[in-house]
Amino acid sequence: MPGHTDNEIVIAAPLDLVWEITNDLENWPDLFSEYASVEVLEREGDRVRFRLTMHPDDNGQVWSWVSERTTDKPSLAVNARRVEPGPFEFMEIRWEYAEVPAGTRMRWIQDFAMKPTAPVDDDGMVNHINKNSRIQMQLIREKVEKRAAEL
Repeated sequence: MPGHTDNEIVIAAPLDLVWEITNDLENWPDLFSEYASVEVLEREGDRVRFRLTMHPDDNGQVWSWVSERTTDKPSLAVNARRVEPGPFEFMEIRWEYAEVPAGTRMRWIQDFAMKPTAPVDDDGMVNHINKNSRIQMQLIREKVEKRAAEL
């Protein structure tokens, strides 16, 4: 059975600022604690293809893959997929944004399946993604709220 995660956080900042900061790929290594680098490979309109490289994991393994994202500002959504799936059979991610009374709600929905040869199964990856999404979303919230306070 494929894996599915759905995580969200409310950021006390205007939607346009949250959108701008979280969709600025070149600055993801400063926004996320897990990414060592981002290399933009191709841009065409609202679609961007890029390589993400993570910091080494506890075993010294460096994970890197190519993804593609398409932003849709009018619908306040971003759809992404891994082009080089690595240990995944497939990985699709949807980011949704919404204005709420306390600021901006940012939601990440991920659907995926792990390859039989992957180091974890679908359930293990669901647990990993849910844990890590909460960590990354909290970091993003802190950084965006700090930036909003400076404006």
